[in-house]
Amino acid sequence: MKKCRITVLKRTLNNDLAAEYCQSQTGLCPCFKEGDVFVAGFDQPEKFCGWAWNDIYRFVSVLLSGGNYSSGVFKGWMKKSNEMIACCTDAIRPVTFKIELVDESE
Repeated sequence: MKKCRITVLKRTLNNDLAAEYCQSQTGLCPCFKEGDVFVAGFDQPEKFCGWAWNDIYRFVSVLLSGGNYSSGVFKGWMKKSNEMIACCTDAIRPVTFKIELVDESE
């Protein structure tokens, strides 16, 4: 059975937006660290931020359903057909993920 491995590539903080719009000082997303790895099917992995899962689920479901991001309308987008780079929609402290289709045994 295929699964998706989700790796945290990068956490970012937009200090200028935080200073202008947040009520108090903030930092990088506390839910993840660079290098964190999660394995998922169609269900949200344990201890995965629900907001981030909602944002990346569409990419996970495409890969698990046999789609890819390097052909068809996505031709020329991703180098590898079994991968997608996506992020959560937190504009103050976004997290970037690599989502890759893998065999469950990996």
